[in-house]
Amino acid sequence: MKKGLAIGAALTTVLFAGCAASGEEDQKTVKLGVSGSDTQVWEYVAKKAKKEGITIELVKFSDYVQPNLALAEGEIDANSFQTVSYFNAFKKEHKLKLSPIATTVIAPMGIYSDKVKDVKDIPVGGKIAVPNEATNMGRALLLLQEAGLIKLPDDFDGNGSVDKIVENPKKLKIVPVVAGQTPRVLPDVSASIINNGIAVDAGFNPIKDSIFHENETAKPYINIIATRTEDKDKKTLKKIASLYQQDDVAAFIKKEYKGSTIPTFVPLSDIGE
Repeated sequence: MKKGLAIGAALTTVLFAGCAASGEEDQKTVKLGVSGSDTQVWEYVAKKAKKEGITIELVKFSDYVQPNLALAEGEIDANSFQTVSYFNAFKKEHKLKLSPIATTVIAPMGIYSDKVKDVKDIPVGGKIAVPNEATNMGRALLLLQEAGLIKLPDDFDGNGSVDKIVENPKKLKIVPVVAGQTPRVLPDVSASIINNGIAVDAGFNPIKDSIFHENETAKPYINIIATRTEDKDKKTLKKIASLYQQDDVAAFIKKEYKGSTIPTFVPLSDIGE
């Protein structure tokens, strides 16, 4: 993997609503859902929030679909599990009125292999497993291009499809699989492209264990905290976002993840919002 990024994602978290109605500003209980088992950062932020009179309860999720649907349906207040690229594609496809309120981290996607130590050693005709969801597949194809293995058209829109590859000198066989299965198919392929959070859950360090990974400047893959557009100015949600984007949280992320997840607190204008 090349350093930087996240994923789309990368720390998969989603903020769940408490009992207060969406228009109330005195809501002080927020349920925080996470997709996967990695809750370290939000547990740390929850302790900070408690001092501010806000209770965050952690709830786990296992996919990338339900957090946005639950948000749009008013079952949750916000989510923070996804890259801005995935978020924009998902809300457009499902016609959801959602907005980002803050950036969080880049969690780099990487190429992993049980067979080779360098992408240059991937054999002719080798099988490469990639996540089968369009935006994550697009991200994976861009990573293969960055690694020098394939070429995509200049106007590539980020949505993955095998037929969009214009040059494939090693005649690699791209095998789409469910994202959660990408670590499990490693024995059966030359290499597998694994999202950061899934890699961590499988016991990998995305920086140390991948043979190639994304560059940290890949802005479409910065992770965000999102909410319903109508709620983007709610004080409690903005406070949680502010608590996340503080120096002590950045230091905690750097220490705990040893570079495999990078705090990226940039203005929303930097990601096109």
